Amino acid sequence: MFSLLKKKARMYSPWIYHFHAGGCNGCDIETFATLIPRFDIERFGVKLVSSPRHADIIIVNGPITKQFVPMLLRVYNQVPNPKIVIAIGSCALTCGVFNRNGEENYALAGPAEKLIPVDVCVPGCPPKPEAIIQGVIFAIKKLSYKK
Repeated sequence: MFSLLKKKARMYSPWIYHFHAGGCNGCDIETFATLIPRFDIERFGVKLVSSPRHADIIIVNGPITKQFVPMLLRVYNQVPNPKIVIAIGSCALTCGVFNRNGEENYALAGPAEKLIPVDVCVPGCPPKPEAIIQGVIFAIKKLSYKK
C-alpha cells in the first residue's frame, strides 16, 4: 500500500533538481522560463528543489567539464531510486559548440550520456520552454513505469 502511494506521489508531484555544468546559460534561462507563469510547469505538479536527496528527476544542462564530473556523479548517487535524468540542450547531448569538429577538447569529459544514464533528451540550442515541458512530461510518464 505504501509503495503504491509513493509511486502515485512521484507521478503526480515529481521534484526536479537542476544541475548546471557550464556553457552559455541559454539552456538555464529557458529551463527557468518554464517555471514562470507564462509556461507554468508547476501545473503538472513539478517542483524545483535545492537538494538532490529530495529529487525524482535531474535536469542536466551544459557540457560536462572534467571539474564537474565528481560533482555530477555525487549528485546522481544522492538522488533516490527510481530516478530520471533529462539532458537539456545540445551541449548536454553532444557538447554542442564546445566540441570542435569531433576533436578531443582538453577541458571536456564529454556529454552527460557518457557519464550517467540519460533517460530523456531535449535537443536544441537552446531548446524552447515548450520542448522542455514536453521532455518533463515524458520523464514523468517514464518515472511511473520504473520500480
